[in-house]
Amino acid sequence: MAHGGDGSVIEIDGSALEGGGQILRNSVALSCLLGQPIKVNKVRAGRSSPGLRPQHLTGIQLIRDVCQGTLLGDKTGSTEISFSPRKIMAGSYVADTGTAGSICLLMQAAMPCLLGADGPATLQLRGGTNAEMAPQIDFYTMVFKPIAEKFGMKFDCDIRRRGYYPKGGGVVIIKTYPLKIIQPVTMLDRGNVIRIYGRAFVAGVIPIRVSYEMARSAEAVIKESFPDVPIRIEAVKEPEDKAIGNGTGIICVAETDTGCLLSWAVLGKKGIPAEKVGREAGEMLLNQLCHGGCIDDFIQDQVIILMALASGTSQIRCGPISLHTETVIHIARILTKAKFEIKQISASQNIIECTGIGFQNKQL
Repeated sequence: MAHGGDGSVIEIDGSALEGGGQILRNSVALSCLLGQPIKVNKVRAGRSSPGLRPQHLTGIQLIRDVCQGTLLGDKTGSTEISFSPRKIMAGSYVADTGTAGSICLLMQAAMPCLLGADGPATLQLRGGTNAEMAPQIDFYTMVFKPIAEKFGMKFDCDIRRRGYYPKGGGVVIIKTYPLKIIQPVTMLDRGNVIRIYGRAFVAGVIPIRVSYEMARSAEAVIKESFPDVPIRIEAVKEPEDKAIGNGTGIICVAETDTGCLLSWAVLGKKGIPAEKVGREAGEMLLNQLCHGGCIDDFIQDQVIILMALASGTSQIRCGPISLHTETVIHIARILTKAKFEIKQISASQNIIECTGIGFQNKQL
């Protein structure tokens, strides 16, 4: 394994740990930010259909465009890619999964890269806004955005049109802002829950009563554990011109008096009663609040890159460490050499501590 930093190529094993598309996204994003050429082999070896799927391809091609890099092996089914980044540029970029592939996974890939740009950039992203096996767009606007802002990362997210499985067709416009340095973050005190809010939505042919049923059953479950906390889950029918296809889902967010946000989101499926979807969202949110961490399981792996790049030591209290998180830490260690330590507090609680590398955007 080459160590890089001198123009040599770092090789990354795409089958390590979680062995999915996340290794690819994080490796290429860090390669772009650090100006470090990489080669990823055994891409998605841990999956039933290994190699690049259209969605992963779109994500890494977007990163290539953002830094005018050179990308080899970028075709569907490819199990090996080589990437050489150049200068990260402000400007407007368009990426389209061409399917219901997740817009949020495109955001996850490209947004950290643009912290190192020479000015603001705009991403026009097309695909699925609320897809299975990926974060929901509402999670990005309601939870990820305020937590990312603690690190100094700012972005605007304009959901022009929602797109659901199997058609996709969603359109999201993201505006990103570069950053000179990334702030370290300490989140150790969960504090007390002061309010719980959320959004239950339906789109297409599905009647609005389904949103009300999801919202009501989630609120009822949560109220049993938090009888004195204000709970308001908005029930929404997406306007016809703002959504493609039929979709239902719900996100619940708990906010604490120390500024922590924990959430859970569930998508509705054909044949599953709305009341059951709402109940699951409520129960899973309570589950997230049980471990006493300051962040939820959805965001745990997504703060790792920011912690690794920050100027100083970050400490974040969380629940059990997910395989996703272990995988991102593994990639961050290889590419950034940041020092991570997981301190186990109890069976269900950990503190992730990271001494970041003090990344500096030399273009600002």
